[in-house]
Amino acid sequence: MTRKYFGTDGVRGHYGGPVMNEALAARLGMAAATSLKTKGRVLIGRDTRFSGPALEAAVAAGFRAGGAVPISLGVLPTPAVARAVREQDAVFGVVITASHNPAEDNGIKFFGPRGLKLTDGQEAEIERLMPAVPPALDAAVRVPPESWPGAIASYVAATQAMLPPQALAGWRMVVDTAHGATCATTPTVLRALGAEVIGLGDCPDGRNINAGVGSEHPQPLADRVRAERTRLGLAHDGDGDRCVLCDENGDVLDGDEILTLLALHALAHGRLVQHLLVVTQQSNLGVDAAVAAAGGRVLRTNVGDRYVIERMLAEGATLGGESSGHIIFSEVSPTGDGLVAALKVIEVMLATGRPLSALRRALRKYPQVSAALKVREKVALEALPKLSAAIRAVESALGGDGRVLVRYSGTELKLRLLVEGPTTEAVNHGLADLAAAVKAEGLLG
Repeated sequence: MTRKYFGTDGVRGHYGGPVMNEALAARLGMAAATSLKTKGRVLIGRDTRFSGPALEAAVAAGFRAGGAVPISLGVLPTPAVARAVREQDAVFGVVITASHNPAEDNGIKFFGPRGLKLTDGQEAEIERLMPAVPPALDAAVRVPPESWPGAIASYVAATQAMLPPQALAGWRMVVDTAHGATCATTPTVLRALGAEVIGLGDCPDGRNINAGVGSEHPQPLADRVRAERTRLGLAHDGDGDRCVLCDENGDVLDGDEILTLLALHALAHGRLVQHLLVVTQQSNLGVDAAVAAAGGRVLRTNVGDRYVIERMLAEGATLGGESSGHIIFSEVSPTGDGLVAALKVIEVMLATGRPLSALRRALRKYPQVSAALKVREKVALEALPKLSAAIRAVESALGGDGRVLVRYSGTELKLRLLVEGPTTEAVNHGLADLAAAVKAEGLLG
């Protein structure tokens, strides 16, 4: 299904460019409101980017022009907005964020009723309904949306209740909030549970979100954990739907390791619903092997946490996620929640008395290498004969012991390559062949 503006996770682009500006935000808001069969309240949150307030005002004006009632939640993590939509029975939720992208970018994520991300079909319908010109913004943006200041308190209370009072007394941990939307939530919850929190990336100024910190840059977190000798390190991305953890040795865990240890613990206690874990094509094959050995099964989806959520709902599963750190507990949250994921891992640590360095051994990864190559444009892969031939050759060389994944990023002009196989030498050789083929196609930007 072809969409002009929507990517893997909403609409995203350089602020002030053709894909992300006030006029387009207003058009999206108006089209989204038009798509609703019933009008009602639309909850709007944002991260800490300098462009957030202007885009929030524009999208609110668009919803108002379409007959909906926009309500501002202020700066709030993406999962908190999704939760608020479900709790308040709102008709729509919006988050103004570009997630892990730099401050110069921004984006718009939509949530439908029950706090669920939109389907491809719903996004296509919004694009079809977009007016050619935005509603008159000058007058509309002068009318600020209503506000609900209780959204943060509600989210903090709900997540804090996941562990017993003072469950983290005596714990020291480093928490990197990426100068983003979790600065006022994750540290608050952990401290209320008794933890001593050493903060990183906790001074947002509108232009430093994700700048050398957060889930995309875990090295400062790892260094600080080693220096402070803490029990745990936690990093979010700019909007707080990702979780990257660091064990007490300063070694970083990715989403696959987190998902595996959670799935195995749940299987051991008869709590993994349907004995099923849902992951994407990006996850390491070692996840499948570990879960199968413990009596469970793994299903894979296209890359994107919303596809994971759709499959979880279809299968009745309650645990799923991505190697990037989007972890979904559908019984707790309708979308990926970095804080919830961290609390669930801590729950396993408390229950077993084992450090994270031991729990992570549940996953024995297959050798895997990847690359993200900047491209000038997204040419259909089937129209690239040199690359197609290279893919077939690498797959043949790996046989049944590996795999190749080639896809465009849903949010950036990048071609992502992944090779997984039996040996490090084999996967490195395969990745080099694929990258050479991309270069030969003249795609590189």
